[in-house]
Amino acid sequence: MSHSSVDPEASDAEPGSFGATSPTPAFSPLYQQIKGLILQSLQSGEWKPGAAIPSEMDLAVRYRVSQGTVRKAIDELAADNLVVRRQGKGTFVATHAEHQVQYRFLKLIPDNGDVNSEGPAQREIIDCKRLRASADVARALALRTGDAVLQVRRVLSFSGVPTILEDLWLPGGPFKGLTAERLSDYHGPMYALFEVEFGVRMVRAEEHIRAVTPDAAQCALLKVKAGTPLLSVERIACTYNDVPMELRRGLYRTDTHHYRNELN
Repeated sequence: MSHSSVDPEASDAEPGSFGATSPTPAFSPLYQQIKGLILQSLQSGEWKPGAAIPSEMDLAVRYRVSQGTVRKAIDELAADNLVVRRQGKGTFVATHAEHQVQYRFLKLIPDNGDVNSEGPAQREIIDCKRLRASADVARALALRTGDAVLQVRRVLSFSGVPTILEDLWLPGGPFKGLTAERLSDYHGPMYALFEVEFGVRMVRAEEHIRAVTPDAAQCALLKVKAGTPLLSVERIACTYNDVPMELRRGLYRTDTHHYRNELN
């Protein structure tokens, strides 16, 4: 099988080196092409979450480029949290089952700053049902209005205190067979369940945050008084190639927790 689909005329030169007659580079840098080829292998499942990928030397031979070019591609994949380097062991496909990854998408932190101080969240699945996508859900998930989706409602509690109420919508096709029982019986992170049992890996998310007051049903589930201010966090999570796979709307109590995001 040939792996020579990199552009032989591309280089790692800066974009400005292509000359005044070509303001837009005709070719992407070589390391970006290698990154794209590695992404194709990740997306196709050639290397599973948690598995080691070939060494930089082996990848350099496979793609007929220098190790330095491969290293630069892997640097970017690591910065994107798609692979994890382990000193003396190699490079591995990142997985949501890993402890340090579990908190990548959960930004609600106890006020003492220690995410380990409370232990794992206690999860209660309130509902899991199959229905037809409304216009706004279909738009968020790049579906057609009326397409099949799964809606999940759950409450996350910390130290016995209901803290997060979440509603999730998932495309029906990729998550066929997901039930409340399967969600309740799985004791790892939800994204790890999606990864292990449905082959869907969330690699990127976009969130919109605003302050809201809950309705009566939300107050009852979170055990807060009417008028209590909450954080509303709407998230669209995507798998490879920015394909949306989840719409999640969460209500967060912030009387003992705060939302923390690191910018770099």
